[in-house]
Amino acid sequence: MNSVLFVCLGNICRSPLADGIARKISPKNWKIDGAGTSAFHSGEPPDIRMQKTALKHDYDLSNLKSRQVKTIDFHNFDYIVAMDSQNYADLKDLQPKNSHAQLLQLLKLGDFGAIDVPDPYYGGEQGFEDCFSLVESGVVAFFKRVISK
Repeated sequence: MNSVLFVCLGNICRSPLADGIARKISPKNWKIDGAGTSAFHSGEPPDIRMQKTALKHDYDLSNLKSRQVKTIDFHNFDYIVAMDSQNYADLKDLQPKNSHAQLLQLLKLGDFGAIDVPDPYYGGEQGFEDCFSLVESGVVAFFKRVISK
C-alpha cells in the first residue's frame, strides 16, 4: 500500500483540501491523511469556508478532523507533502534521520507559477477559490509523478 500525508500549519484549510481531493482521485490502494505542524486546531473540522469551496467542486471534507503531525508519521507514510516552504522547513527539522518518508513540497511538483500554496484563512472567498485551484492541480501532479515511477 502506498501512503501520503498532506501538511499545512493548522490542518483546517489547505491540507484537508488536499486530503479530500486525494481521497477522491487516488488509486484505491492509497492511504491518505492530513496533519498540521501546529496543534492550534487539533480535533476541529476543516474551516467552514474551505468546506463550502470544496463542496462547490464536489469534494466533501466534512468527515475530516485536524491533527498535529507526529514523528511516527515519518515512518508510517511513504510521502509527506507540505503546502508551503515554512511547513516544509518545519517538517525537515522534525524528520527523524532513520525515517523512510519522502518529504516534498506540493507546488514544486509542477509548473504552477508559485512555490507556496497561500493560506486562505485570513482572506476572503477568492482566496479559498485560488487555494482550491492550486491544491487540486498540485494533487493531480503529485499522483502523476508518483504513479509514473
